[in-house]
Parts: sequence; structure tokens; C-alpha cells
Amino acid sequence: MMDRRLIENFDWSIIWVLSAIMCIGLLSIYSAVYTQIQARPTSNLFVKQIVWLAIGLTLMCASLFINYQRLKAVSPWLYGMIVFLLAAVLALGRDVHGSKRWLEIAGFQFQPSEFVKIIIIIQLAGYFSSQEVANFPRIRKLIFPVMLTIVPVLLVLAEPDLGSAIALAAVAGSMILFVGVRWRYLAIVVLTIIPLAMPMWQRVLKPYQKQRVLILLSPDRDPLGAGYHIRQSKIAIGSGMLWGKGFLKGTQNKLHFLPEKQTDFIFSVWAEEWGFVGCAVLILLFGLLIFLVLRIAARSRDRFGSLIAVGVGGLIMWQALINIGMVLGLLPVVGIPLPFVSYGGSSVIALCLAVGLAENVSMRRYVFQSH
Repeated sequence: MMDRRLIENFDWSIIWVLSAIMCIGLLSIYSAVYTQIQARPTSNLFVKQIVWLAIGLTLMCASLFINYQRLKAVSPWLYGMIVFLLAAVLALGRDVHGSKRWLEIAGFQFQPSEFVKIIIIIQLAGYFSSQEVANFPRIRKLIFPVMLTIVPVLLVLAEPDLGSAIALAAVAGSMILFVGVRWRYLAIVVLTIIPLAMPMWQRVLKPYQKQRVLILLSPDRDPLGAGYHIRQSKIAIGSGMLWGKGFLKGTQNKLHFLPEKQTDFIFSVWAEEWGFVGCAVLILLFGLLIFLVLRIAARSRDRFGSLIAVGVGGLIMWQALINIGMVLGLLPVVGIPLPFVSYGGSSVIALCLAVGLAENVSMRRYVFQSH
């Protein structure tokens, strides 16, 4: 029999906000692939996204029946498995536009780089919640979590998937800062990174990634080439003005000027049709969702649960910030989906599982309240 306190501590406000964001995503994808829907009403990306959302929400509900505390014991195995899958992508992955990001198992294609974000949250939460690691740990206690993060980050960079690598590093960094880092350690990190900047630029970044950074610094550098994506995105967002052009009436979208419109540039589709007001609503919903997840971290009575919620909140926050900053021309185009809005099966399922983790922490906080 299910303990009634599990239901009482379930945070329904997160579900309502999440549902609103998902509905915005479906509206945007419907508009982005409208010509495809007209040609194939029952077989298109909009229908597929509904299926992915259904699978993601089902897995999220199923994950609630597993006590999140059990994940601490299996986190090293999960980490080892995901590192193996990331390595397998480089060797056996499907090559699409010069990148190897997808792995096919039993006819099912997925991106391990999306799921590694959840597993690194669990792994770091388990490490920092151990009694051997106190607040503001000494630098030798930080070496291990940093190495845990660097390994998958380098594997994701090798695919190459710069956006996911940045998001993964940012989430891990947020969790480390939450635990507490002395200022002198941060200074050491900065002084270490600065000399590595030029070698990374020359040897790690691909030519097209370098071009995107240069385009950010000089938007008119190559308006019909490398700068085309961001130029069209800005035109779409700006043409939406205050109230937008209306649903299915966005010209940049409708006339196919906007590239990757169902994935990386889905925010531009929404902005053109719903204007500044629509963008403000979506950003406020993201802000509210992040606040509600971090509220779970504040209410949690155990360190492991708090760190999981912080990681989940950081994951949603950083992916939203990077994607929106990218389409506004404030950040380089790195290719990262807008959470719960962009089309993509792996992304939706991974993020639904992440929210399920946060809800899991919320539901079981009474266990520690009673001690």
C-alpha cells in the first residue's frame, strides 16, 4: 500500500508549469513543421514529438516509485555505463553532418550525451553527500568530482557536441559551487584555464565552431554563410515585435528562411508568432519551473536530495539560458535544445526523468522530517 505522505508531498505546481511549457513547445513545433503536417498528417515530427512526450511523462511517473536514495549505491555503475556508451558513440555512432551523436540499440536511436547530464548529477550528489566531504571541501576533495566531469565532457566534445559539453560542465560547476568553493580555488582554476585558452582554440574547436565564435564577435562577417543562422533568427525575433504575427503567420518560418527551426531555433519560431509578450511568458514559465525545483532543494532534509534538486534546476536553467542566448545572438551557435520545447526524443525523455528525480526528492522528504 502506498504511503499517503508520498502523494501529499508531490509538488503539483511543477507539473502545471511543465505542462504549460510543453504546450508551448507543441504549438511551436506544429508551426515549424506545418508544411510537413499537411503532406503527411499522420507521420511527421509533430506526431513524433507527442509520442516522445508521452514516453517521457510515462517514464517520469514510473521513476517516482523508486526511492531516489537507492540511486546513490548504483551511481558508479550508471556512470561507468554512460561513459562506455559515450565511447561507443565515437566508434559506432551514426554520422550526421560530420557529427557522431546517435547510438542505435535494438532499432532505437538515442543520444547518450543527453542522459549523461542526469547521471553526472546523481554521481556528484552521491559524492558530495558522503560524510567524508564537508562544506567548502579542501582542494584534494574536489579533484575527484572534477575528473568525473572532465571525462564525459571530453567524450561529448569529441562527437563533437559543444552545446551539451558546455551544459554538462555548467551543471557540474553549479553543484560544486553549491557545496562551497573557497575563493583561492576559483582563482587557481581561472589562472589555469587562461593559458589553455589558445591551445583549446587551435586544437579542440572545429573550424565551424571557431567561425561561430567569430560571427558572434562580428555579426556581419559572413551574412550568407556562417552568420546566416543567427541573422535569420534575429530577423524572426525582431519581426514579432510586441504581440507577434499570429499563429502560423510567421514569414521567416513559413518561407523557410529560418534554419533548424524545430530544434535549435524553436524559440525564434515562437518569438515571431507570439512577440515579446509570448517570449516573456515562456521565460517566466522557465523561471518559475527553476524556482520550484530549487524550492525542493531548500525543503529537502538530506544533502543527497538537495544536491539532486540543485543539479536538476541547474540543468534546466543552463540549457534554457544557452539556447535563448544563442538565438538572440548573445552567445555562439552551439546547438543545444530548448528544454521541453525543441523537438527531440532523447532530450525530452532525459529532461522528464530529471524532473521526476526532483519530484522524487519532494515526495520523500517526510522520511527525514520524522527523524
